[in-house]
Amino acid sequence: MRFQSQKLTDGVVTVFVPGATGAVTTIEYESGLVSDFKAMLERIAPQGIEYVHNLKWGDGNGHSHVRASLLGPSLSVPFAGGSMMLGTWQQIIFIDLDNRPRNRKLIVQIVGE
Repeated sequence: MRFQSQKLTDGVVTVFVPGATGAVTTIEYESGLVSDFKAMLERIAPQGIEYVHNLKWGDGNGHSHVRASLLGPSLSVPFAGGSMMLGTWQQIIFIDLDNRPRNRKLIVQIVGE
């Protein structure tokens, strides 16, 4: 991602998702790793167990909240010379962890010079 239109060359980009069941992180977006990532989430916060959240709210997405809390709602990446300083295969991804469709907005804030 380049920032030519913003006339910024050095700084930091922050990506943030409002809400409690979305997350932003980085990954090498490759099918094997994506499958491994999904399997890891299922091992750490499985869908098929009971969560107190589910008992209280009855919406069945306790696992979504736990997963989002572990991954986090934001990510900051520095940029220099107009380019983000990501690794060769590193990509920023948004993950919607909820068990039902939602309209999402991502907030992107760029601070630099």
